[in-house]
Amino acid sequence: MKIQDGQVKIQDGVVIGKAGERDLHADLFLPPIDSSERPAILFVHGGGWREGDRTQLRGYAILLARLGFVTLCTSYRLSTEAVWPAQIKDINCALSYLRKNSDSLGIDKERVGVSGNSAGGHLALMAATKIKKFGGQGYNNNESSYVKAVCAIYPPARIKKLDNTDPLDNAFLALMGEEAEQSDYDAASPINYINKHYVPTMLVHGSKDNVVSLRDSNDLYKKLLKYNIPAEMHIFSEEDHAFDGKNEYGRVVADLQSLFFLKYL
Repeated sequence: MKIQDGQVKIQDGVVIGKAGERDLHADLFLPPIDSSERPAILFVHGGGWREGDRTQLRGYAILLARLGFVTLCTSYRLSTEAVWPAQIKDINCALSYLRKNSDSLGIDKERVGVSGNSAGGHLALMAATKIKKFGGQGYNNNESSYVKAVCAIYPPARIKKLDNTDPLDNAFLALMGEEAEQSDYDAASPINYINKHYVPTMLVHGSKDNVVSLRDSNDLYKKLLKYNIPAEMHIFSEEDHAFDGKNEYGRVVADLQSLFFLKYL
């Protein structure tokens, strides 16, 4: 797949479903050349589940759209608005939107992937677990939220129930809520869902990440290999969290994503 001549067609603020009592919005990016049966990628922003917005991964969405992928940058309820599992319900709603509108968007329903950074990487990994109980509002039960491949960039693989931590600093607690038990934390941890049915996965991490330990991706990668799941692990030496915010690194990660999704979508 080569870079297409022309401009990416952008539709900002598309209503894709409901997030609680309000509309759920996303930005849509269509390749310059119209065609049918195209692959699609959903991009999920980070921010510790409590900040950030759908514009965060706009650069990736435009770059991949230029290669012929239909891309969608979605919003979701942050932990300041609703606790888990509201977030994954909103992500599944976005995936269902892509399938429901596959004909008008020129998407092959069987070729949908998801990518996310940090907290968005966690949500991307959870979206690939095929857990149907996480359907969202506006979720069309006739439209699957299944994804064929996932890219997770410095993702938390385990949601940790921490003791003696300031609630203002504890993003896990803010995500799960005060009433969550250890079993709820385990059920929100992607590493606990890796099995022989999981989808091809690409992991990207900086070796000096001070926010999400490289161990999270390493442990996830080892479990993927244990079950013979096609997996890639890209470690960027001496880089901290969100290193791909630098243009030169963002371009490299986009290239890695394009090669991965071209292979598995």
